[in-house]
Parts: sequence; structure tokens; C-alpha cells
Amino acid sequence: MSLDFQPLLSTTLLAILLVPLLALTLAGIYFRQRGSLLRLVALAAFAMALLNPIVVNEQRDPLKSVVAVIADRSQSQDLGNRSADTDAALKEVQTELARLPQFEVRTVETGRASENDDATSTRLFGALNGALRDVPPSRVGGAIMITDGQIHDIPANQAGLGFNAPIHGLITGVPNEIDRRIQFVRAPRFGLTGKPQQMTYKVTASGEAPGGSARVHVRVNGNETGSEDAIIGEEMPLEVTLSRAGVNIVEITVDPIPGELTGVNNRAVAMVDGIRENLRVLLISGEPHNGERTWRNLLKSDASVDLVHFTILRPPEKQDSTPLPELALIAFPTRELFVDKIDQFDLIIFDRYQHRDVMSLLYYDYINDYVQKGGALLIAAGPEFAGQMSIANTPLLSVLPATPTGNIEEKAFYPRLSDQGKRHPVTRGLEGSTQEPPAWSRWFRVIDVNPPEGSVIMNAGDRPLLVLNRIGDGRVGMFLSDQGWLWARGFEGGGPHAALYRRIAHWLMKEPDLEEEALTATGNGRNLEIHRQTMQKTAEPANIITPSGKTRSVPLTETEPGVFTASVPTDEIGLYQVANGDLTTLAHVGPVDAPEFTDNVSTQAKLDPLARETGGGTRRLRAAANQSDIEVPNIIASRGTASASGDNWIGLRQTNETVLKSVTRLPLFSGFLGLAAMMLVLGGMWYREGR
Repeated sequence: MSLDFQPLLSTTLLAILLVPLLALTLAGIYFRQRGSLLRLVALAAFAMALLNPIVVNEQRDPLKSVVAVIADRSQSQDLGNRSADTDAALKEVQTELARLPQFEVRTVETGRASENDDATSTRLFGALNGALRDVPPSRVGGAIMITDGQIHDIPANQAGLGFNAPIHGLITGVPNEIDRRIQFVRAPRFGLTGKPQQMTYKVTASGEAPGGSARVHVRVNGNETGSEDAIIGEEMPLEVTLSRAGVNIVEITVDPIPGELTGVNNRAVAMVDGIRENLRVLLISGEPHNGERTWRNLLKSDASVDLVHFTILRPPEKQDSTPLPELALIAFPTRELFVDKIDQFDLIIFDRYQHRDVMSLLYYDYINDYVQKGGALLIAAGPEFAGQMSIANTPLLSVLPATPTGNIEEKAFYPRLSDQGKRHPVTRGLEGSTQEPPAWSRWFRVIDVNPPEGSVIMNAGDRPLLVLNRIGDGRVGMFLSDQGWLWARGFEGGGPHAALYRRIAHWLMKEPDLEEEALTATGNGRNLEIHRQTMQKTAEPANIITPSGKTRSVPLTETEPGVFTASVPTDEIGLYQVANGDLTTLAHVGPVDAPEFTDNVSTQAKLDPLARETGGGTRRLRAAANQSDIEVPNIIASRGTASASGDNWIGLRQTNETVLKSVTRLPLFSGFLGLAAMMLVLGGMWYREGR
């Protein structure tokens, strides 16, 4: 209830009327004239009538204070009993608040990945601001956060909150937790294959004194390359050699310690793209022919290829007494190439070569050893392969995937992919192969061979045309026709000779993307993309181990012949292990240096300063690791700005805000009440003056 004035005249007019009358009345009182006091009362009644006082009665209802309860569901909360403790604490807090009708409770569970958030950090105050966005600061009663304390968006001070109310933290986890973590400090994105790459890493530990040692193991593409002792807390140098072109996975792991919180962050990976510095290719042409230039042009067009090419110019039928060394423009370094430096070549190509006295039989043995130890050999066969001087009649026979029958078929045919070729990465999806007849030109010669070993991926009618085989650690390819130059020259529209020849060469040199049996996985946003190449017609489901150790099986779908894929949505950031059959691979989803994994040890230290500044505080739900049940403090309603936290209680502030429901207005000097007062005063004056 309140008193309000609504004058009938403006302030100026009121002053003009009342000030002179008041002066005269006060003068009469001063000179002690009879009736002066009665005149003052009449003037007061007249003034009140003009000022029009009104009694206002407002009906108001109190508003509820808004309290936010924030439950941390970030990935670090999955450790130990934290998730279960969070569930229990949230339930008890909600029960306590339900007994306090003066509070409106808003519960937010945050920290897991959503469509617009990769959950790379724990941002509880962002969730708090979102929950209270439509609430005036005066109505905020406070906030209760159930978390492990690893929060990455804590304001610097209370002013950053935007309201004046207590913040309370209920901390999951237990005191004195122990945890090791390993991470790359510096790692290159690209590196030359076969050359040492310099990296640095660091092992950190909570609960261990700096300066101690930890055993670190190093793996490259799944193969352990060494181990060493690292000093905890110091950057350590690491030298690795990339084993292949394409993506190389460098993995470092640190041995766990007893009682460690989690082993999730005991492993770190770096993805390094391997680049071949130069591909060294030895091309040996048996004689000049139409297709010789095709091979040479293809290899010379690639700036990353160092080509050594020589051609035998004198055919066997041209015999004279000139010694072979004197026929060459320069002395041909056969021993240097085939004995001393043969291991330096990535690929050796015999292009329509037949055995002559240029190479002794011993050199073929060196080529055999070169292939067995991991080298690559390609035979581009012509008519000479079916003759008496065929290289199939040399010690090279032991690594050849097919031997000639002696027959040569010369008639037009379309090279076609075999059933295996439709699935093999060398020929799969080759431009023009899906049409019938294929959208490329015909060839006119094929060398007949006995049933070959390995994979026949292209046919000439019912005869093998392109054969690929593995010999020991190396690989051998055999092209049973010398007609590929017809595609290069554009005969009948030509064909994809460059793509085919390049794929063959790269398969021979073990390009990872061209492996028949391969499993790769990559992180794409929040999805784990799995890619499986196989020569089989079906693929088993892929088995996934998440960063937290959970396992799941994912079916693979065939997207093209020989390729099975899956896209798996994830809610965890970190290193995933994928297995399919005998193949395994690793993939990292999300940022490698995500703040969520910087430290997993629960703590009060981060949130406590801000909580105390607001009048709140932090406390652990479990005071010790052997405590059987959590302890949630009592919740009470408080007023004022005093501390809102005690030994076994936490307080939330009640607001003084109200909402107006109705208003009643009663004028004091209007109607009969005002008329009666005026009549009484005027009558009194008349009576006094009449005497």
C-alpha cells in the first residue's frame, strides 16, 4: 500500500494559488489574529483537494529464483565411478531442490558431442549461460555444477558471470589420482620415405615427481621400431623412418603404472604423409620398337622418377668381329647396375628384352635376389618372349609368374578386365572398362603362356594379358603384349594407357592405396570413415575399439567391386582401433591436442577460486577412494550477500522480485469525503467569523 498524489492543476498554478494564501495565513498567525489557525486548516483542506491524494493498494506475488544444475557428461567423466557418481548426485540434488518451491530448477547435461560441437573441451559455463539466457540477473539464485573439475571456460572473475549468485561445485573422482599422458610436441606432416624424420614428444604424469623415467615404445604403421626410456616432464627427441609412401601412422605408447586412472592417454599418434624423394627406375629395352617410346615418355613425364634407360641396338643376326664394348657409345656399366647398385632401384622393367651376351647369367641371379628381398620387376613381353632367347630360359625363370608355350596369337581383340581385375585396385574402375565392348581400341598380338601364378587381371579373349604376382618380399608384373602403344597413339580412339601403366608401376612399388587387401580408417568430423579393399566378394564386419576401451561391430557395405565402406558416428574423441580379419589400423577422431585430454585428474583447484568469490564453494562427492557412498550437502534457501556455503550445506539465494497481479486506487479528497471535509472547514470558519 502506498500514497500517491495526482494534482488537478499544474505545479505552477498550484504555487500561484497556494503560496500567497499560505503567506497571508502565516502572517495572521504571527500577528495573533483571531481564527488564523482555522484559516490554516481550511487552506490545508483546500490544498489537499487540489493535490488529489490517492491511496494505492497493489496485489503482488513473489517470483521464483532460477537455479541451474549443470551435469558434466564429457568424456573424462567416463573414467572410474565418475559417471555413476554424477547420476547419483544429480538425482539427489533434484530431490533436494524439489522440496524448495521458491526455486525454479533448470537442469542441463552437457559435454557430449552434438551436431555443432565436437566436444573437444568441457564448456560448462557456456551451458550455464545458455540455460539462464532469458532470466534477469536479479532472479538468478545460483548454480550447482556436478563435474570432475576439468572445465575449460571458467570466467576470470565474478563479473564474467553476468549475475550475482553463488556457484557450487560437486567434484567427482577421488583425491590423489595418478595418471600418465604422452603427446607429440612436434611432428612433421610430410616426410621423405626411407629418410630419418625428427620428432619430439613429452611424457607428463600427475602423482609422479618430475625427473623420473618411463618406458616408451615406438611403432610405425603397426610395426614396433624400438623403445627407450623417457624423462618425465621433459621434451624427448625421436627419430623415425617412414616405411612407405602415403599416410604413415607413427604411434608412441608409454607403459602404465599401478593404480593409474586411465590408459586412454598413454598413446599418441602422428599422421605423416610419406613422399618418395625420387623413384629410381631401370628400363631395359631389348630392341627399338613402336612401344619403347611409350614407356620412356610415361616415365620421363614424372618429375619424381629418375630413369636409367638403355636399348640393345645390334640384333643377333648382325654378327661381325667388332667387340661388344667397342659398339657402345659409352662403356655400359652392367656390373655397377646389376651388382653394386641394383638395390637402389625401385623398379626394373624388361621391355621386349631377350637374352644376349650383354648380360651374363650371373646378373639374372642378382635380379632374382633383388626381387626376393622386396624389389619390383615388370616384364613387357613381345614375340621374343616366345622364342629360344626368351628370358624364360634364364635363371630369371624362378621369379616369372608365367612361362611361354611358344605360340603367338595375332588377331584383333579387346583387352578386357577379368573377374579378378574388376576388383583389383590396379584395374578397378579403369576408364572405359564398364562398357561392352570396352571404350578403348583393339590390340592385335598376345603371347600365349602356360597357366600363370598370381592374379590375372586382364584377358585377351581366353588368354591371360596382364599378370601380377608376389615373389618373396617383392613383386612381379607381366604384360603379355607389346601393343599398348596403340592406346598411346590414339588408334581407334586410344585407351587409358597412362593410368594403367602408372597403376602397375605403383602397385609393383607397394603403393598403399593399390594394395588388394587393405584396411584404412580416417576421422571426418565426428564420423569414423572405414575403407576396406579386398579381392573377396564379401567382407566381415569391422571391429572397433573406442578410446575408452568399448568395443562394437560395424557392418561394411560394398560401394564398388572390391571396396567395402562404413561411416560410423562417434561421441568420443581420441584414437580408435579398427580390425577386419587379419588387418588392423588406427584412426584419430577429432583434434589430436583436444583440451579434453590435456588432464584427466579430477580437481577442485580450477573452479574453487570463482566459486568462493561468488559466496559458494567446491567439495568432493567422495573424500577418499575407499568411501562407499557419495556425500551430497544439504541445500537451503538464503537471503542477502553472505556466504552461501558451510560444512555440510550449500545455499541458493532467494530473489526479492515480484509480479503485479492487481491495483486498487482510493482518492482521499474526492466525492462525498472531500465535500464533507470542505463543508466542515468552511462552516467552522463561518461560525468563528460570525462571533
